[in-house]
Amino acid sequence: MKKLLLVLPRNDRGYWGKVSKKGKTGFVRLSLPTIAAMTPPDWEVEILDARATPVDYSRKVDLVGITAFTAEIPSAYEIADGFRKNGTKVVMGGIHVSALPEEALQHADSVVMGEAEHVWKELLNDVVQGELKSFYRAESLIEMESMAFPRRELLNRKMYVSCFNTIQASRGCPFNCEFCAVTAFFGRKYRTRPVSDVIDEIKRFDTRDFFFIDDNITGQKSFARELFQTLIPLNRTWGGQASINIAKDDELLSLYAKSGGKYVFIGFESLSEQNLRKMNKSWNSPDAYKVAISKIHKAGINILGSFIFGLDEDDPSVFKRTFDFIMENKIDAAQFNILTPFPGTRLYEKMKKDGRITDNDWAKYHTGEVIFSPKNMTADELQQGYYALFRKTYAWSSILKRCMRSPRNITYRIGMNISYRRKSLRMPDTELQYD
Repeated sequence: MKKLLLVLPRNDRGYWGKVSKKGKTGFVRLSLPTIAAMTPPDWEVEILDARATPVDYSRKVDLVGITAFTAEIPSAYEIADGFRKNGTKVVMGGIHVSALPEEALQHADSVVMGEAEHVWKELLNDVVQGELKSFYRAESLIEMESMAFPRRELLNRKMYVSCFNTIQASRGCPFNCEFCAVTAFFGRKYRTRPVSDVIDEIKRFDTRDFFFIDDNITGQKSFARELFQTLIPLNRTWGGQASINIAKDDELLSLYAKSGGKYVFIGFESLSEQNLRKMNKSWNSPDAYKVAISKIHKAGINILGSFIFGLDEDDPSVFKRTFDFIMENKIDAAQFNILTPFPGTRLYEKMKKDGRITDNDWAKYHTGEVIFSPKNMTADELQQGYYALFRKTYAWSSILKRCMRSPRNITYRIGMNISYRRKSLRMPDTELQYD
């Protein structure tokens, strides 16, 4: 029997995707468990999380598979080099290596570009035959019918403190934001699994709570309505990502809540219409945000809002404006990101062409570090403002004002805020004044 070792690398910088001192991390990422599920039964499969377990390069396996976010790529390359030095074949895949396959091939025997479903079995057969190719490219996007259920039993469940049961019901995004790598990898075509398949997978979960990792669970309204209606009898609780447009559809918003949706991750991105227009997200409207937030709250849904800083219209005042907006509208929790030009995005190509990228160390591409030249503030102003806003937003006084807006679903609000507060306390305590 052939042996396959799937490895999740480390992230040595930043504040996201890391493992705590107690060996705990957040949500389950489904890429490796899904690859494991697509692997034929004549292969023995193991998943190694290098964030918590040291890598033994002397292990005797027939193939090592690695996928990584951009910030994890240095660790991924180090792991790949270590196995190859001992004669073990290594294949790499994912968004970063799909964007830069030639770079990845310097560290791997083979690179998968695009979705792996179309090429995985061919690749494994080539390994058995001793004919592994340098590149395997998915020439088309997959249809999402009869997809293999991820092999969650291969994961170390004790590591996950947030939501162990994550699930994907769709791929792609109908929008085309210039900073986002989703459309570069999964395409703009919004594809969905049969609702019956999604429900079947959820019924197998051994917890009531789960999380949709879809980039936009409401990207196709007809599908979302059918999914939410079918979820109602299951009496589960869940969260997902959606656009602010969900507030424009009263029926869909009501179904989101009735089906167990307790919180929603929304990319507000910016309070500047000029910024939104430049990033090709003009369908977002800062003027309409307040009404939308109120409607979502009235439906009983908590909001985790995401904001990006360093956009071309941002100056140092953007941090206080954003903090005031969050507090005035009692956004339940907020995630802040420094604009990051990920390989494969239009933003990356534009900034590279304009000579604005100042650091090519992929480990710094974790959305918490400035790696480009901002237009209307210095890099230090951007970095320090980011730190200060995080710490101000997650001071106990700020947390209490937002969490006490309503007793409904308050436990979810408290949980989100405590999690982000822990991250904020690891950041430098800057002297930027807000009052």
